Amino acid sequence: MVRLTGRVVTPAGISGYVDVAGGLLTEIGGADPGDGPWILPGFVDIHTHGGGGHTFTTGDVAAARAAAGFHLRHGTTTLLASLVSSPFSLMSSATVAFAPLVAEGVLAGVHYEGPYLSQIRCGAQNPAFLRDPSIEELTQLIALGEGAVRMVTIAPERPGALEAIDLLVSHGVVAALGHTDATYDQTITAIDAGATVGTHVFNGMRPPHHREPGPVFALLSAPTVICELVADGIHLHDGTLAFAATVTGADRAALITDAMAAAGMPDGEYELGGQSVVVADRVARLTRDGSIAGSTLTMDAALRQAVHAGVPMVAAAQMAATTPARAIGLADTLGALVEGLRADLVLLDDTLRVDRVMRAGTWLPDE
Repeated sequence: MVRLTGRVVTPAGISGYVDVAGGLLTEIGGADPGDGPWILPGFVDIHTHGGGGHTFTTGDVAAARAAAGFHLRHGTTTLLASLVSSPFSLMSSATVAFAPLVAEGVLAGVHYEGPYLSQIRCGAQNPAFLRDPSIEELTQLIALGEGAVRMVTIAPERPGALEAIDLLVSHGVVAALGHTDATYDQTITAIDAGATVGTHVFNGMRPPHHREPGPVFALLSAPTVICELVADGIHLHDGTLAFAATVTGADRAALITDAMAAAGMPDGEYELGGQSVVVADRVARLTRDGSIAGSTLTMDAALRQAVHAGVPMVAAAQMAATTPARAIGLADTLGALVEGLRADLVLLDDTLRVDRVMRAGTWLPDE
């Protein structure tokens, strides 16, 4: 048994120690000592395309393993590999390639961010690959993944979207709504059909208006929807981030990175979904039109940004781990400092930089 002491951030508040044995959390207790490292649950990123110079979007196994390793060093102990809009052949091959990584635990699953998205709100998605939701495609992909397919983002206004959501839900796959020009009513209809996640809310969506509230208000107000928020100070103003987290509460807000390969890398030229991307001063943009192309964010930086925006530490930890774990159906095994869950821990210093990372009771080796 190992006992760690410090400022232990639990769903109920801040405790003084956590015990780990057999890869699990065995006891949490004690008063807040007021010093020592911050001890948080390992971060859960349900939307990331890569990092450390490596990408998930091509289906390359070595690159996927390296990208997951990069984010692990920044405290992300659980993540989904997010693809971007692609031909069916690439979606199929990537799903088959990543399924063993899911079985191994390197990845928690695959997220298709597209191709069933709005042309008008495609953002950095490749418009050449966008199409209406296909029951045939999704059925084949779910079968190929053998449990690896965890989430699919769909624009609810596209023909066939409601049928696709019904199919996903019936197979235990999370239906997310994003990159959409839907009306408020269309969004509510999709939520009623079973969609439970809003993909990077505010970004890639029809903007809210007091007479045309669109998808943003529908997602923020729906009690069954968890809203992804990109907390990098670029995708969302800190005031918007704080407002959204206040509206949803920490139990319906999930911090994500939406990171691409350039996360943790120097400024320069990169690629996303077959499109050229230029990164300058942390911001990734498409070369062709300047659209924001994912981020260079890591989850520890997202947590710092949320705290800087005024989110209390307990709520920020919940948004970085507990809520996203629940969004993808893993809350029974990880995502919080609760007795009996997997011992995934991130130790942060006073500046909220990562000091050490533990996954399943094992410390990540120092580099």
